[in-house]
Amino acid sequence: MKDKEYEQWRQKKKEAKQKFTAMQNLPYFVKVRRAEQRILEFIEEMDKRGCNTHVSVGGLDSITLLLLIRKLGIDIPAISVSGVEDKSIQEIHKSLGVKRLKSYKTKVEVLNEIGFPVISKRIAGKIDLLQHPSEKNQTVRHAIITGECGEQGHFATNSRMKLPQKWLNLFAGMANEQYGTHYKEAPFKVSNKCCYFLKEKPCDD
Repeated sequence: MKDKEYEQWRQKKKEAKQKFTAMQNLPYFVKVRRAEQRILEFIEEMDKRGCNTHVSVGGLDSITLLLLIRKLGIDIPAISVSGVEDKSIQEIHKSLGVKRLKSYKTKVEVLNEIGFPVISKRIAGKIDLLQHPSEKNQTVRHAIITGECGEQGHFATNSRMKLPQKWLNLFAGMANEQYGTHYKEAPFKVSNKCCYFLKEKPCDD
């Protein structure tokens, strides 16, 4: 039964990847039309729920989205925690009339209290879990160290959940006793939550 479920799961992943590739290969004008349709659908849905709509603006992707929305003749607020962006980006935000918000924590506070966003969000998130062991995250931590997944991961071995060996060597020392390893441990906190306090939560609120 488990083999059958695993094959079904693999087939679904394969189909999703094929669908994504097909979408990537659509002609440019079709992609633009689809994006316009999604914008209109989203705003309509927010109106039905009695909610307002805004654009959180940061870099190129969200600026492009804002310009597309304005090209459609839709006037919704653009907001940004511009202070964390490069000066050149801040100037673009200013010229576009983007409303500036403040971070809830300074960069120094984030690094000292939350942790350093090392390597990438995905890697930092895994190291964060290793640094904060609990009963709740035990299965995930095991997968990060060994690549062995439980039932939710269809009992995969050598899965992508495993932290690459070079990062295990540098950051996974807190698990040495349990796994008989000799990894190093970072003398500082690591986290992928920097954007949450610097940008995401202020914009969501």
